Amino acid sequence: MNALERDLELQLRRIAVEVRKDVLRMISIADSGHLGSSFSCVDILVYLYFHLMKVNPAEPDWMERDRFVLSKGHACPSLYAVLARKGYFEREELWNYRKLGSLLQGHPLYINTLGIDAPSGSLGMGAGISCGMAMALKSLSLDSKVFCLMGDGELQEGSCWEAFMTASHWKLDNLFFVIDRNGQQMEGHTEAIKALEPLKRKLESFGLVCFETDGHDFSLIDEAFAQASLAKGPPKAIIAHTKWGRGITLAENGGIPVKASLSRNEVTILLDELNRESMALSEEGR
Repeated sequence: MNALERDLELQLRRIAVEVRKDVLRMISIADSGHLGSSFSCVDILVYLYFHLMKVNPAEPDWMERDRFVLSKGHACPSLYAVLARKGYFEREELWNYRKLGSLLQGHPLYINTLGIDAPSGSLGMGAGISCGMAMALKSLSLDSKVFCLMGDGELQEGSCWEAFMTASHWKLDNLFFVIDRNGQQMEGHTEAIKALEPLKRKLESFGLVCFETDGHDFSLIDEAFAQASLAKGPPKAIIAHTKWGRGITLAENGGIPVKASLSRNEVTILLDELNRESMALSEEGR
């Protein structure tokens, strides 16, 4: 990597830590939310919104923008925090997460929230919505892309595979399915509940061109997207291997339930760890 790329990677890492701090505060104030699942996809979201995707917060409905669908909608705290930091709405709005009448509900709402391209609730919806978006963009001769972030447990829904088959049939090469492969779902480990492996081979058998990467290494994420973008014709799938609760040792080691209510003391401990990482990144840039 050259100096400019190193600077960019450091910038993305710093943003990711700040996003995780905001997500922790949001979930703490709301006393509700999926911390681990939100944290596992932060780096992917930061990479997309602060480097890869063509978006304009000043003109959120810009027709030529890239589209993003958070199919794993329960991880919306991370998306909200990224959108606020990108400038779609004021950061103070984050502290109203899940409050009655708030723009930021427990799953993304398309109607009221700037920067949200599609709602998500029932798992498995996002893949089909993304296919429709990609088809529409092609019919309008726009070169915009669609990025759909999915959970690995979500792939146990049959509708996901119907969407993959549709995307392949219509050669939606403007569509990227990004799979957050953190290995966890509400009731336990994905492989114990309904095994997904060999996931790459399964996706390829449905006609997708598939790449695997470390979902927390920005340079490797960038490399995977660069390789995927070269493929003309088939839709793309990127399996991003992540850690549930990435950034917090206690969560990564399974010390926090999937959907947990955190005590003040726990929040303080977790925030201290994130602050230490933030300080370390500041020193690294000197």
